Amino acid sequence: MDKETIIKILEDWNFWNQNLDIGIKRDFYLKKLKKFINSNQIIVITGARRSGKSFIMKQLAHELIKEGVDKKDTLIINFEDPRFSKLDISLLQKIYETYLEFLSPKKIPYIFLDEIQEVDKWQKWVLSIQELKKAHIVISGSNAKLLSMELSTLLTGQHLDINVFPLSFKEFLKFNGLDPVNKTNFILDEIKIKFLMRKYIEIGGFPKVVLEENKKEILLAYFKDILEKDILKRHNVRKTEEIKKLLNFYFSNVSSLSTFNSLEKHIGISADTIEKFSDYFKKAYLLFYLKRFSFKIREQEKSPRKIYTIDAGLSNAVGFRFSENLGKLAENIVFLELQRKKISDPDLEIYYWKNEKHQEVDFMVKNKNDITQLIQVCWDLSNIKTRKREIDSLLKATEALSIKEGLIITSELEKEENIKGKKIKFIPLWKWLLKI
Repeated sequence: MDKETIIKILEDWNFWNQNLDIGIKRDFYLKKLKKFINSNQIIVITGARRSGKSFIMKQLAHELIKEGVDKKDTLIINFEDPRFSKLDISLLQKIYETYLEFLSPKKIPYIFLDEIQEVDKWQKWVLSIQELKKAHIVISGSNAKLLSMELSTLLTGQHLDINVFPLSFKEFLKFNGLDPVNKTNFILDEIKIKFLMRKYIEIGGFPKVVLEENKKEILLAYFKDILEKDILKRHNVRKTEEIKKLLNFYFSNVSSLSTFNSLEKHIGISADTIEKFSDYFKKAYLLFYLKRFSFKIREQEKSPRKIYTIDAGLSNAVGFRFSENLGKLAENIVFLELQRKKISDPDLEIYYWKNEKHQEVDFMVKNKNDITQLIQVCWDLSNIKTRKREIDSLLKATEALSIKEGLIITSELEKEENIKGKKIKFIPLWKWLLKI
């Protein structure tokens, strides 16, 4: 590619001569990134495709410019732009040289490399630029293995990671015109918030899905994009029907327990293939697998794992929908919120708890050596048997783990009870998500 073509492409993605659309600010991530930006380490933004990484990068560049950084001292490169051909280190170096020649940055520039995994052998180039202190580098990508295991090996101690999820419920309210910081709004707009809670469970939190019409069509397009680019193409998968069959099962059974051997019998795919494909899904940030808590590592590894998806809306669009899905999707939303908490507190560990009598608690939260919380998610507690089962399981877990209280997240119920010497709190999902 010649330099004139390169600079024309770059001009479309940068603030040099225009005001770019930066979308609605994702303050939670911006605060974290602004703390990292001058650390002399490579900042790595990971997460599912279409979860908002590109906009967050633009928002970070925009914040830097607002705070006095010259526009010409920022460079954004989107490697998914189809006008870039033969993505390799040679092209990356040529893009960098073109930027230096045409823009002549006065200070050490801030370089944003979006969807960097599209560039073959990019790691060495990034490492050399960082070690020579020629730029502050922020990279993003949609593949966990590429941006964690391989990068960690190459850049030990030289990078800081942040994982971007689709919108939290607080962000979802902001995207729908409600200020999540103003708690007075919560009291005045409780009915609207409850309506939006139902909407959040239905359509999920991918930013474009929230803002635009044709929501299901967009979600199906996202699913197709992730499947083709981050799974089939990246791992050279030929058994496309098998992988689609497995994905359909997972998306139809969110918040459920499974083992590779049980799935082999159920859907007719070998356990080894299921394990391999499941790892691909995890690396694409499409699915998560929650381990059972046990003081014995071997028991942890052998036990079934619970399946959670990156987004409730994607589950609704791709999987089969059943009458009991509302509670399962609510549990999935709680899981994702707990994962977001890990961004602020990396010491948090999340498990499910289950005893030999098959009594189960959805989430056990551990911080370093302390078990800090037990959370049960039950959307509808109107059935006496259901209520008893959920409370009994929670009580058993509090006894086994020496915890004084437990939490049950519901659709509506809000109160506190003292049962058998243990404090049991009930709270609606929307209030728990908003921390009221």
